[in-house]
Amino acid sequence: MTDPHSTDQHPYELLSPDLVVDAVESTGLLSDLRILALNSYENRVYQVGIEDAEPLIVKFYRPERWSDEQILEEHRFCHQLFEAEIPVVPPSVNEAGETLHTHAGFRFSIYPRKGGHAPALDDLDSLFQLGRLAARIHAIAALEPFAHRPALSIESFGDSSAVFLLEHFIPGALRPAYETLTRDLLYRIRQQFDEVQPDYQRVHGDCHVGNILWRGDDVHFVDLDDSRMAPAIQDIWMFMSGSRDAQQRQLSELVEGYNEFNDFPTRQLPLIEALRTLRIMHYSAWLARRWNDPAFPRTFPWFNTERYWAEHILELREQLALLNEPPLEIF
Repeated sequence: MTDPHSTDQHPYELLSPDLVVDAVESTGLLSDLRILALNSYENRVYQVGIEDAEPLIVKFYRPERWSDEQILEEHRFCHQLFEAEIPVVPPSVNEAGETLHTHAGFRFSIYPRKGGHAPALDDLDSLFQLGRLAARIHAIAALEPFAHRPALSIESFGDSSAVFLLEHFIPGALRPAYETLTRDLLYRIRQQFDEVQPDYQRVHGDCHVGNILWRGDDVHFVDLDDSRMAPAIQDIWMFMSGSRDAQQRQLSELVEGYNEFNDFPTRQLPLIEALRTLRIMHYSAWLARRWNDPAFPRTFPWFNTERYWAEHILELREQLALLNEPPLEIF
C-alpha cells in the first residue's frame, strides 16, 4: 500500500489512472476503464465508467485537509438535505452503510453523475428559484449545528490569510500597502460583525454558479466540501454581482423566493461586502498555500506575479470603499 504522506512528491502526483480504477473496484464496482478528470483542484474528482451502468463521480479528498469526522459530518448533512427532498447530490452508501472509503492511503467517496449547466444569474426567474432552494437548505441546516466542522471566521479567512501572504508571497515593494490596507479592512469587518451579531448555522458555504447544475426544470446543488458554520447570508451573496442597482434587483428576487420557505436573514445584509472581502482574501491565500501542488502553477499561471498582487490590492481597496457604503435594502 502506498502512503501518500511518505514521499517527497506531492500526494496527488501518485494518483494515477490505475490507482483511481483500483480504488473504485475496491468498493466492489467493476470499471470499464474510462476515466475523465474533472475541473477540481482542492480535491481530485474523476468521472469513472462502470460496466453495464452509468458512469460515477469519484472524489479523492486532499490529504490532511479534513478529518474523517469532518468529512462524515458533511456527508450526513448532505443526506439530511436529500431525505428532505432538497435537490443535492449525496455520496453513495454501500451495503455496510459507509460513504467514506480508503485505498492506498487516499480517502474517497462516490457520487451519482448529474448533468447540467450553471444558472443564469441575470435571469430573475432563476434567482427566485435559487432563493427558494437556499431557504429550504437553511431550514434543514438550522435543525442542528456541526460538531466537528469549523466556522467561517474573520480569524481563519482574514487574519491568517493576511499573515501568510505577508510572510511568504506579497512582494517587498507592495508589503506596506497590503499590510495597512488589510488592517483597515479587518478592523471594518470586525465592526460590522460586532454590530450585526449574526447567528451561525450550517450552510453550503460555496454557493457559486459552478456548484449548481441546471437542466430544464431540474436544479442540483453539488459539492458541500466547504460546508461549515456561518451566517445564512453566506449562501446568498454569491448569487449577486454587478452594479448596486443590479444587485438590488437580484436581491429582491432572491428574498421573494426565500420567504416562501423561510424568513430571510435581513439583519445580516450589512455583512455581504464583509463576507465578499473575506472570500477575496481567503482565495488568494488558498492559491498561495496550494502552490506546491503542481496542478496549481499549471492552472493559475497568472498567480504570484507583480501584476497579480497589484490588482489584488486594488480590488481590496475597492472593497474597503464598499464596506463604508450603506448596505443593500429590502423594499
